[in-house]
Amino acid sequence: MTRSAPSSAPISAPALIAPLPKHRFDEAGFARWISAQLDEPADGLEIRQFQGGMSNPTFLVITATGKRYVLRKKPPGKLLPKAHAVDREYRVMKALGPTVVPTPRVVAYCADPDVIGAEFFLMEFLDGRIIPDPAMGPLPRAERPILARSLIDTLADLHQVDWRACGLGDYGRPEGYLARQTTRWSGQYEAAKSALPADFDYSDMDWLRDWLLNNAAVPEESAITHGDFRLGNTIVHPTEPRIVGVLDWELSTIGHPLSDLAYLCLPYRLPQDLPGAKDLVAEGLPTEREMLRRYAERTGRDRIANWAIFLAFNCFRYAAIVQGVAARAAQGTASSASADPERDGARARRVAQRGAEIARMYDAGFEDGAA
Repeated sequence: MTRSAPSSAPISAPALIAPLPKHRFDEAGFARWISAQLDEPADGLEIRQFQGGMSNPTFLVITATGKRYVLRKKPPGKLLPKAHAVDREYRVMKALGPTVVPTPRVVAYCADPDVIGAEFFLMEFLDGRIIPDPAMGPLPRAERPILARSLIDTLADLHQVDWRACGLGDYGRPEGYLARQTTRWSGQYEAAKSALPADFDYSDMDWLRDWLLNNAAVPEESAITHGDFRLGNTIVHPTEPRIVGVLDWELSTIGHPLSDLAYLCLPYRLPQDLPGAKDLVAEGLPTEREMLRRYAERTGRDRIANWAIFLAFNCFRYAAIVQGVAARAAQGTASSASADPERDGARARRVAQRGAEIARMYDAGFEDGAA
């Protein structure tokens, strides 16, 4: 994993800062642990925090011998059920190590919260660039279609992995994926409400939840799903427009692969009045239809079925995730200092509104979008 950015163009990336007070951990306990695990000296560790949108606090660790690692741990405070699953991150990345899917090499996992105050795992530092902007703004326009194709190819490769053969036979329950996930994220956003203003309007979110539960009976498919697959959760080669690592696996499971695909394509559908939203095609990226066609060809499909349902679901899930960020900001436990309960809560409700619009267009026969 990396946050360095050697490039001819400036790359916006999370800054390295001193660990935030709310995310500090027992560095002495960690030094003893890393010394025992890696035969590294316990003294002379340098620990810095990556400042950005990661829901699990993430730190750069430099040992006295100059080796670099990345530590991911659970955040402090009361957590939503099944959230911040660093154990699952470690397990899936270890399973994918021998496959064609690029991931940083994991080193070790610690389930004992007494070591540093929370569960955590350690992985290698992988050199490259982090590009948070879905429109790939810092890249030269000629490189953007190439990187977009690398991104969609990486996702297709992930979905082609035999999850049973790589030891993930019990990693998730693929049957009834959409209904189960809708129920799960409904519970997450309900749990977040108590930390947010009582006058927030959840009518679109509630309507969309009910609609999804009534339309969740899509044909079953199963694959390793990342759950948060987007450009900002990948490492791009230091100088070339290609993906060399996939990060942030805490939402991964065995599920329907088209859910990942719809999430990746969601920026094509987000309201343009949202802060940071851009017209991806105007920015030089392939169209949504071109992305779907490439994915279909790489995975041996004739077309992408039930596309609007998966788009609407990902609006719902995205809104629930952002509402969770808003709740953690209100509680003072968000990983990013820039999180804001009012702004993030408004973003969640606006995305839920867009999901309801897509669902209603589907009901009226105007929304397909499949390749």
